[in-house]
Amino acid sequence: MTGLALLLEQLPALQVVLPLLAAPVCVLLRRPNLVWALSCLTSLGCLGIALTLARQIYPHGVISYAMGGWAPPFGIEYRLDELSVFMLVVVSLAASLVLIGARQSIQREIPADRIHLLYAAVLLMLTGSLGIISTGDAFNLFVFLEIASLSTYALVAMGRQRRALVAAFQYLVLGTIGGTFILIGVGLLYMMTGTLNMQDMAERLPPVLHTTTALAALAFLVIGAALKLALLPLHIWLPNAYTFAPSMISALLAAISTKVAAYVLIRFVYGIYDLRWSGLNLPLNDVLALLAVAAMLFASYVAVRQQEVKRLLAWSSLAQIGYIVLGLSLATSAGLAASTLHILNHAVIKAGLFVAVAAVLFRQGGSTLQLADLAGLSRGMPWTTAAIIAGGLGLIGVPLTAGFVSKWALLQALIESGTWLYVAALLASSLLAVIYVWRIIEACTASTGDRDIQRREAPLGLQLSIWALVAMNLYLGINSSPGMRLATEASGRLLAPTAGVPL
Repeated sequence: MTGLALLLEQLPALQVVLPLLAAPVCVLLRRPNLVWALSCLTSLGCLGIALTLARQIYPHGVISYAMGGWAPPFGIEYRLDELSVFMLVVVSLAASLVLIGARQSIQREIPADRIHLLYAAVLLMLTGSLGIISTGDAFNLFVFLEIASLSTYALVAMGRQRRALVAAFQYLVLGTIGGTFILIGVGLLYMMTGTLNMQDMAERLPPVLHTTTALAALAFLVIGAALKLALLPLHIWLPNAYTFAPSMISALLAAISTKVAAYVLIRFVYGIYDLRWSGLNLPLNDVLALLAVAAMLFASYVAVRQQEVKRLLAWSSLAQIGYIVLGLSLATSAGLAASTLHILNHAVIKAGLFVAVAAVLFRQGGSTLQLADLAGLSRGMPWTTAAIIAGGLGLIGVPLTAGFVSKWALLQALIESGTWLYVAALLASSLLAVIYVWRIIEACTASTGDRDIQRREAPLGLQLSIWALVAMNLYLGINSSPGMRLATEASGRLLAPTAGVPL
């Protein structure tokens, strides 16, 4: 076997090991520019590995990697299918594009003696997120979830305001509750099936699925994942975390953390339980759909009333989470494909908006950005303003943007399932999005009056990050076929062979 072939065989493990090894190296290097460069190279390396794995998996199917040579289900297995490799690309792509422009913003907001710790925590968050997606072991998933969560709490706490500490503590408490619920659910499943391998667990679960223990495990898992996902009404931690975290960390949280939590929910509901064929008459899909609609409408309404830009975008993210959950609640291939595609599209759109906000804060100074502070932005920072407008149009779902593609796919899935009330809720939420996006655009183009606000465009690194994300937003909107095809294949494998049967 050649060295290249041997290396290719190790890619599923290397995907997670690479950022894990780079994190302590950042602590040792300490120099801000060096740790930034190492973080960028690491995330780009993870992206390259994810794309290489995608080229193997989409034509040929599932890859199973036995850790330490112990064959599953006795040893820990990394199991990669179309959905997991799709998520690997989303996470590593978002991390790469955000980190490319992070250097100047982080140096402005974080004390020099703590920058290396921030990048180490970012790499640990990336390690945990990629591990959650890659692993085929339920307890291993919990371990990676805690790695990602603990590093995220630390990142939020590094915000410049003292309220960042309160936001991080609130996130820690609720995140710990969510993680504990998931651990209890995994423990109950192990008690009923005698295995932690998720594929083996799915095969052993049907004979005991009607037991109280198995149903209690499902409840714990869904609630725990919903807490990590910030699904209404378990959303309390998210607005403050996004608002008071360092600006580029807000972009990473919006692009990665909740998207990985959505993946966890999909894996448990469809990958292990798959209640569509079990004969159980559980209203899980109705509950998820109602919570999703509540998130879409309530969060959009609250976003309309916000004056602080990052908080407005945070509430907008809660509404977008509702779109993702609404699609997966349909239990159809079309619905799950729309949710999967919206995970990618919203990650790109919202990361671009948060990085644009970081660019404005870089030039303006301070730690918060009110809508009134955007006055005159279109004259002083026209390229940044154009990027904000492009991202806002994506949130609304205007044609030729990524947001339109996934919203249109979700609309089609809702019409196919005959859920017309949910169609109305989707349209109402989009109309509310028009209002809060228009408020941002209006603020950017407003006159400064007698005030003389001197602004100029952000440094090149920030501009590269912003426009790479904007370009992805427009490309996915203009050429929607590749993303839709990959999302459809991912959902098709997960739901085969009984797609379309209600939960």
